[in-house]
Amino acid sequence: MAFGSVPTQLGEMVVAVTEDGVVSVGWGRLDAFRSRVLDRLGLAEADDPGRTGAVLGELGDYYAGRLRVFGVPVDWRLTSPVQRRVLGTLYETVPYGRAVTYGELAARSGTGVPARAIGSIMGANPVPIIVPCHRVIAGNGLGGFSGGEGVESKRWLLTLEGYLQPTLDWE
Repeated sequence: MAFGSVPTQLGEMVVAVTEDGVVSVGWGRLDAFRSRVLDRLGLAEADDPGRTGAVLGELGDYYAGRLRVFGVPVDWRLTSPVQRRVLGTLYETVPYGRAVTYGELAARSGTGVPARAIGSIMGANPVPIIVPCHRVIAGNGLGGFSGGEGVESKRWLLTLEGYLQPTLDWE
């Protein structure tokens, strides 16, 4: 498993990539992230910048507003079958600049998971941004977000994508 990081407007994004694809994305320090992911998966670490280059480039392009669809493969091994189905439905059916409510995603996934549990699945998403959990909102507002600086990061991402209108101080 190879690791890398890229600076973004929302802080340092860290990634873990297996031979099958991107297995984990997060915010924060690479050392702490590396430790958590290695402990969880029990895979050997590989010093392989070639393996992380594509995802780091795509994340950089996304944050710069140049990328709307990620092309890197996702390794779903950190998800349960139900999580995989819900997150896969999100990944496949909610494009850049769009949003869906927790209830709508629950219905689309066909899993029988209630809307409230969809929020928990979004909070446990191991591949945020690429699997766009920030595009899942509450019926009466933005809902929560566990990445970056929380709901303010979600607001920033949805503004970047044009779903929300920018405020006067938006950068």
